[in-house]
Amino acid sequence: MGTLYIVPTPVGNLEDMTFRAIRTLKEADLVLAEDTRTSGILLKHYEIKPVQLMSHHKFNEHGTTAAIVERLLAGQNVALISDAGTPGISDPGFFLVREAARAGVEVQTLPGATAFVPALVSSGLPCDRFTFEGFLPQKKGRHTRIESLRNEERTMVFYESPFRVVKTLQQLAEVLGTDRQACVCREISKVHEETVRGTLGELIAHFTETAPKGEIVMVVSGEK
Repeated sequence: MGTLYIVPTPVGNLEDMTFRAIRTLKEADLVLAEDTRTSGILLKHYEIKPVQLMSHHKFNEHGTTAAIVERLLAGQNVALISDAGTPGISDPGFFLVREAARAGVEVQTLPGATAFVPALVSSGLPCDRFTFEGFLPQKKGRHTRIESLRNEERTMVFYESPFRVVKTLQQLAEVLGTDRQACVCREISKVHEETVRGTLGELIAHFTETAPKGEIVMVVSGEK
């Protein structure tokens, strides 16, 4: 029986790849990539030439997973990567891991890059206890989700599109108050990495004046 390897990839700086991750991708019988074009840049940089490279994303995972599990049961080792970060964290991965585990396949998740960890630690907000909320619903259920966090005492972590940062900050301020401490990190591990700290009100003013760009992680303090 083969092993399913969940392999984190850099969220920005290609140097954030681990030696173990490189070796695993070189030795795998099959590498599953969220976008083969994006992953192709990483693989070429580290001179990794997979035996087979296959697309595996949220639009096809329900149709391809059964065949992948069959290959694992037949003895092939499979490595899953996403465009950036750890598969399964706001990226495809959960469904395949669940089905492989149900079939009795060994699943090994390598430690590595995940965008929200450096953002949380750099925020200066308590990180001993936190809740990862990922992306808020874009429409239906968005207000309900935010309202459910009104009395949350742990630090809250969100992923957000740069085009919705101000809107999200405003919606959070409506429920949590403009004085709630928060932090917005963008382009983590990239050349233009930036961390902006302040109250929700201050962050709204800042990003209204200076439109954010790039990948965004928002960290908000819990209820005192």
